[in-house]
Amino acid sequence: MTTRLSINGKDHAVTVDPGTPILWTLRDTLDMTGTKFGCGAALCGACTVHLDGQAIRSCITPISAATGKKITTIEAVTGGGDRVGDAVHAAWVRHDVAQCGYCQSGQIMSATAFLKSLPKGRQPSAEEIDGAMAGNICRCGTYARIRAAVADAARALA
Repeated sequence: MTTRLSINGKDHAVTVDPGTPILWTLRDTLDMTGTKFGCGAALCGACTVHLDGQAIRSCITPISAATGKKITTIEAVTGGGDRVGDAVHAAWVRHDVAQCGYCQSGQIMSATAFLKSLPKGRQPSAEEIDGAMAGNICRCGTYARIRAAVADAARALA
């Protein structure tokens, strides 16, 4: 079955089973490998993308759920002119967040969705940041640097 999708502002027609997870459509059908496979059970956050601006786990969300909606991946959030994504990416570099780097696309996608959900200029508390990022696992344990980078990005956006 052919499904029409809007991904990173571009229209795509893909022929996949409607139950195919968004993750595999992105990676295997469209060769967009920035979104990572981690656990396959929506527990680690490595596969996070935005669906109409909301952070979702693409490993369990079927492509049929994306029909008529906008998918945004890490490829469009960092280096693509997204103001919040660029602020988050710059803060990630300033705080040396990444170690192995595997979780970083999911972490950045969750952080950008969170910061975009805040009223302009509002600075989140450490507890709010932790709550927003709680579904993302970092095997290297860089949680303090992640929290600092999200707070730094929020200040840069104010």
